[in-house]
Amino acid sequence: MASVPAVLTSEWTKIRTVSSTTWTLICAFAVTVAMSAALCAVMNSQFDDLSDAERATFDPTFISFSGMILGQLAMVVFGVLVVGTEYSSGMIRTSLAAVPQRATFLFSKMLVAGVLALVVGMVTSFVSFFLGQALLGDHGIGIGEDNVLRAVFGAGIYMGLIAIFSMGVAAMLRSSMLSLGILMPFFFLVSQILSAVPGAKSVAQYFPDQAGSKIMQVVPDAMNSDPAPYGPWAGLLIMVAWVAAAVIGGFLVLKKRDA
Repeated sequence: MASVPAVLTSEWTKIRTVSSTTWTLICAFAVTVAMSAALCAVMNSQFDDLSDAERATFDPTFISFSGMILGQLAMVVFGVLVVGTEYSSGMIRTSLAAVPQRATFLFSKMLVAGVLALVVGMVTSFVSFFLGQALLGDHGIGIGEDNVLRAVFGAGIYMGLIAIFSMGVAAMLRSSMLSLGILMPFFFLVSQILSAVPGAKSVAQYFPDQAGSKIMQVVPDAMNSDPAPYGPWAGLLIMVAWVAAAVIGGFLVLKKRDA
């Protein structure tokens, strides 16, 4: 019977020695910060062109996380690769032979990768915020203002949860290609499109990304967006429920099916 510390060490070794997982985390940071900074600079230069409604709901904190829409895709890739590579490489058989306790194996993997994703997410959110506020100039806000620190921490938590959700989906589907083929279009296209379709908005606002992103807002209905029937913390809880469902589903599949 493998001990939990030994399994955790093994999973950490797997993650840090695979270049693809390392580079996806670097991309998550770089893409989010770069895109957020660019959009903050553009917003600062075009602020006077905004409509009265957009000025009234302007959220300098939320705009500094605007690059998250692309950065989260890198987190999806990271989460999928952490689990899916075991199946595509055939290492899952060796891993389960070494750690026959499947709960220990899966949850240790998710714990190590989830903590790493959370750390990267926190670094990304704080850098994006401070750089974004600097580029917004007079339109920026301080981190000590009401609910700003909550939003910055929330952005980091959001990125970590995206990675864990992706791990759960990959564990259920047991395929990197299939998981990416579903998750990438979902987060980048389907969720965004449905949230803009009048008849589908009421459903799309409960998707994990739509609900979770509310934690990053300081101004309600930021940038004249549609109001949601829940607040920032309730939105984060909705996302956590999605993550929990994915993780449980992944564990049940791993428990019941052969490697």
